[in-house]
Amino acid sequence: MRYRSLGRTGLQVSDIGFGAWGVGGDWWKGENDEESLSSMRQAFELGVNFVDTANNYGNGHSEVVVGQAIRDWGRHIYVASKVPPKNYTWPAAPGTPIKDVFPKEWIVERTEISLKNLGLECIDLQQLHVWLDEWADQDEWKEAILQLKQQGKVGAWGVSLNHPLEPDYCAEGIRTGLIDVCQVVFNIFEQGPKEQLFPLAEQENVGIVVRCPLDEGALTGKITPDSSFPEGSFQDFYFKDDRKREVWQRTQALQFLLHGDVNSLPEAALRFCLSFRAVSSVIVGMRTPAHARANIIASDKGALPAEDLVRLGSHAWPHNFWL
Repeated sequence: MRYRSLGRTGLQVSDIGFGAWGVGGDWWKGENDEESLSSMRQAFELGVNFVDTANNYGNGHSEVVVGQAIRDWGRHIYVASKVPPKNYTWPAAPGTPIKDVFPKEWIVERTEISLKNLGLECIDLQQLHVWLDEWADQDEWKEAILQLKQQGKVGAWGVSLNHPLEPDYCAEGIRTGLIDVCQVVFNIFEQGPKEQLFPLAEQENVGIVVRCPLDEGALTGKITPDSSFPEGSFQDFYFKDDRKREVWQRTQALQFLLHGDVNSLPEAALRFCLSFRAVSSVIVGMRTPAHARANIIASDKGALPAEDLVRLGSHAWPHNFWL
């Protein structure tokens, strides 16, 4: 396992992190707490020291399971969580007043609940779960995050950026000096962040946490036109209608990545994200111990060959299956 600086936070985090959305259940069908705990233990044993969860994942259940896994492990694991928007709307729509999304009392209240769920006295990285740069000069969020930081309940603050990203990539928020980390969708298909966000983050020493590196499973290469998912699950929604066929066609065009020491498309997808200096950690779901072992291989192997990175530029595919 390799480690990188999480921006200016002073934390050295594993460059492959444990994404804990799936362990919360809810939209991710088939979640099993015992298997989730086994997966986290396997990840910790292999060097993962960074877990990302959120207060709304499974209505807090993900945080509870993460907290249990950390207590069972008995050593410090860096934890990131998120404050959901008060109106529970993703992504945030331009023109939304901050009082509808992140009033001060809401940020404080949800952070206190997360601390209780996790069984922690301090969250290493707390994040606002949506962001609009038009809020950058508002006092509500600033007062809340400064208060929680001064009280020792939060170590660092970040924002989970809207998807799609452009043109709202947090430039004004970063310039406040109060945002230590940006979490963003970035993968072989969604390459937009490397154009403006990554250079700004490097300039301002802001950490980048990559989410959805496998595009919710699209970049596993295992989705075919005939794939099916449990009714009501997130993937049943995400890959609805003719999307499975389009995903399959596009992943077939990525088979050129499987050469040299690259053994699978998921490995290539993770190593693509790790090929950029601005990236601090890539969070990926690991619902089984086998997933944990497979995903962590990407850290050991590091960046993709330069010629593959150049070729992948033509495989960018901006899409928004969240709609």
